[in-house]
Amino acid sequence: MSAALLATAEPRRTRGGASSAVRYNRPRRRSEQSVWIPESLYRGGDYCDEAVAVYIKVSALDARRTWPASRPGEDPCTARVAELAAALGMSPSAVERGLTQLNRTGPEGEPWLRTKQRTHRGGDGRSALRYARLVPRDQAALEVPVRVAEALTPRRLRAWLHLARATAKGLPVTAAELAGELFHHTGTHAGDPLSEKTGRRLLDDLEAAGWLTLGRRAGHRARHAVTVNTTPLHSVPAPTEPAVDDDVDDALFPLADLLAPPATDIHDGVGPDDQDGSLATREDNSLTPDGRAGNPEIRRRRDSGSYGPRPVENPAGQMFQSAGHDEKRSNDEAGTYRGPGLQLSPRVWQVLEPVRAELPGISPYVLRRIGQEIGRQLSAGVGMERLTTRLLVRYSRLTARGPAAEHARRGDVGRWILGAGLPRHGCRLPSCEDGLTWATGERCHLCANIAAAEAAIEETRAQQPDVADAPPEPPAPVRPPTTWLPMPPPDPGPEPPGPAEREQLRAAATDDTVRQALAELGAPAAIRLYGRALVLPHLAQHDEGNPA
Repeated sequence: MSAALLATAEPRRTRGGASSAVRYNRPRRRSEQSVWIPESLYRGGDYCDEAVAVYIKVSALDARRTWPASRPGEDPCTARVAELAAALGMSPSAVERGLTQLNRTGPEGEPWLRTKQRTHRGGDGRSALRYARLVPRDQAALEVPVRVAEALTPRRLRAWLHLARATAKGLPVTAAELAGELFHHTGTHAGDPLSEKTGRRLLDDLEAAGWLTLGRRAGHRARHAVTVNTTPLHSVPAPTEPAVDDDVDDALFPLADLLAPPATDIHDGVGPDDQDGSLATREDNSLTPDGRAGNPEIRRRRDSGSYGPRPVENPAGQMFQSAGHDEKRSNDEAGTYRGPGLQLSPRVWQVLEPVRAELPGISPYVLRRIGQEIGRQLSAGVGMERLTTRLLVRYSRLTARGPAAEHARRGDVGRWILGAGLPRHGCRLPSCEDGLTWATGERCHLCANIAAAEAAIEETRAQQPDVADAPPEPPAPVRPPTTWLPMPPPDPGPEPPGPAEREQLRAAATDDTVRQALAELGAPAAIRLYGRALVLPHLAQHDEGNPA
């Protein structure tokens, strides 16, 4: 590897400045270390599953060099392929396959690993130096414990990463969506996503290993509530080998016939594969789970109301009637908010302290909008004290004329906070607050200048005399229509001499004759009569005598 390539692989050890553009991996003990892994590495089909695990392990071993406070001259990752394979529980060929992809230029334009081969002086091979490229701060990434890569297989690790990302972003994930993020990398189905059944098996395997906690049908719309664990909740015992009689000749029949029959496939859920095993919208309650006939008085099929005539032979109770019987579905529990719970930071609650008495009457949606607006202004640099004071002053003015609920159209106090209580009033200067400078409390000079200019304009307008209405203009006299006569044709003038006459003129021409023709007829006519050879020598003198 050249010196320039090593310079690009190894970041500068400076504090602040350009060094803050990457996410550093802190060197810690093996059981506590974590590394940053970019989303572009484990999302999509550009890299195989083994490359993800190899990058995590190499980045952890290279953290001693990339950490800004490390000693100069620290070696990068020097582990051999066999050592990496033993630490990750993979075969050496799988590790080499992951290293090959990581050393190639990826979609970002740079490889994630750079390798420098070394040899001893005697020519024997030596472990290579591997440099890991750190993740830029402007790129989406996930901090992952290294022990996850060492404990899980590459495919389960990739599934765990997708679930961890979904948990961090608050996204509900189904088995079908998880399988759509994982791809085949070899074989005839290379590039195709995994099947939904494989996604459910991955969820069950991660739950059995303790790296995942599944709340069955406890999530949104009967989805599984997924909780990602950074440490296994319990240890998985090693599988026990079934006892087989040694006296039985294995060559007579397969060994599988001696074992217990395979367990029933329970990974399909209670619904079809295309619905991720979720409950059907139309259920048949004629049979109970134990096989006996159910309650015939309960009808849950939509064959009444807007879907058909109402059944008469076995009427349903009010609990099981659809909304189409007596009222519209939109009237069912009207005004009830069914979204996620409201979560506001302590800073937002402190800003809303002046209007705390009005908060119970505000809907969660509007209150969430208010929290977002307050968070946006706080992130833009507006102080919390300034926002609180602004809201307190304007709310006091509102309540000074009577109850706030009357002047703000009772029930719309939330909209008043969004439209009038929180927006900043003043000039274009950020320090201006209602015409005053927030830091000093003095009059804003820009607002004062604007007010003075407007006052001067009004004064000038007041001093100008009112212009009397001008008398109406007399009507225009009626003129007779104009009669236009045709334009006479232009006078063609004398006919130009023919070729024979021009030859005679040129033969008898003298300098005085040419100059006279230039003066009387002009240069174009003189050239047509006497030719360029006779006229051009006198043309300069003619121009000097007649300047433009």
